[in-house]
Amino acid sequence: MRWMEKVKNSIRSWLNINKASPAAINIMESLDWQGNAIKNRIWYRGESSELSQLYVQINNGIDRYKFWASKSSAGMEMRKIHTGLPSLIIDILTSIVLSDFQGVQLGSKPQQDLWDEISTDNKLNEILEKAVKETMIVGDGAFKISIDTRLSKYPLLEFYAGDNVEFVQDKGRVKEIVFLTQYEHENRNYMLREYYGRGYVKYELTEGDKVVQIDRIPQTYGLKDVAYQGEYIMAVPMLYSKSSRFTGRGQSIIDKKADCFDALDEAWSQWMDALRSGRAKEYIPESFVPRNPNTGETLKPNPFDNRFLVHSDNMAEGAAQKVEVDQPAIPHESYQATYITALDLCLQGLISPSTLGIDVKKLDNAEAQREKEKATLYTRNKIVNVLVQTLPKLAEAVLKTYWTMNRLPLEDTEITAEFGEYANPSFESLVETVGKAKAQGIMSVEAAIEEMYGVTKDTEWKAEEARRIKEEMGVMELEEPSLNLDGIGL
Repeated sequence: MRWMEKVKNSIRSWLNINKASPAAINIMESLDWQGNAIKNRIWYRGESSELSQLYVQINNGIDRYKFWASKSSAGMEMRKIHTGLPSLIIDILTSIVLSDFQGVQLGSKPQQDLWDEISTDNKLNEILEKAVKETMIVGDGAFKISIDTRLSKYPLLEFYAGDNVEFVQDKGRVKEIVFLTQYEHENRNYMLREYYGRGYVKYELTEGDKVVQIDRIPQTYGLKDVAYQGEYIMAVPMLYSKSSRFTGRGQSIIDKKADCFDALDEAWSQWMDALRSGRAKEYIPESFVPRNPNTGETLKPNPFDNRFLVHSDNMAEGAAQKVEVDQPAIPHESYQATYITALDLCLQGLISPSTLGIDVKKLDNAEAQREKEKATLYTRNKIVNVLVQTLPKLAEAVLKTYWTMNRLPLEDTEITAEFGEYANPSFESLVETVGKAKAQGIMSVEAAIEEMYGVTKDTEWKAEEARRIKEEMGVMELEEPSLNLDGIGL
């Protein structure tokens, strides 16, 4: 038997797997942080001409084949239309978030009164609106606190978008925030860099790559470096979410949707172009062609409202010269399906169609739309969580700056930012949801009324409404019987 084993061993096959050689893959980014921020801002601005100019200048990689980078052939020009969806999404989300903002609450009344005075002096609501919008557009930004007693006895609060802010980080933590401001003086461009760190503010003025004196231009005259007591920064960063492309920076909601917005604009533009091209065409005999009454020259047709084709006169005996009209058929259903699909991709994960006021009956069934409504809630909660973390830090830095400028001791503070609950804006959807819960016996009449009307009605009205509904349902409310304890020795 041993010789059999020897034979088996001699003919046995072995599987050898060699490891792959290390591969080097080089990816060239189309835009740096600043260029990407500019691209997102152009999308938000929503000007068709600016979008065309943007993508003509990018013109690298796959971007050269996008709708907004394409060029029409001579004589085949097509009107490019921007739907304005990015700005609509950002504006609506900003309104939803700030409508539920209930203010910043501090632990003591003197601190609360001081903060209320500072926030009123700085028009905090307007600053927050700008901060939320700019953060969603660019991806991040920072609040800057400065002191100018000529303007106010309180610290001055500003918000800089991420394309004018640089973050210096150490082990994942921001240790310095640099604010960038461009100035023009005597046809020369300057850049002011304000370095905000723990206990200091430093200034640097540059012309191109050259550092110049801070007093070179009147806009920066008198600026001096400042050092102050306290381990805090007179600036607070704000990030919508962490970017997957740029380390330490935020990610705009436009970043991963730009291609979808481009496709939506293409779908809508082609639909409208087909509608214009689908105007009735007139076939006119040559003798009927309109001519200039002064020169006799043939008038060229207008592609917008006077499109006609010329054919030779019918010279046959007894033939009548007449104008023939042809009305092309436009496949509206196909264009609509393409548009809805592109729109759905743009909104996925961001916001529901009903929140934007889009008629959901044309898009999907009711159950699917109720699920899509959750996207608005998720995006809103994400922004709220950013503000809940950022605003207490901002209030603390502002108060410390005020105490420092007035040479007062720094106090401990307990600060919270409060927001209300997001309510479904669709009354019809709310009626359907509450009605199902009531019919299945998992919600009382009182709870249903509270869910339907919330703070829009007072307690007395809701109690009376519950009583009226119970009466109509034939439900009688009886007082609990009392026990007669007379004669019982207790």
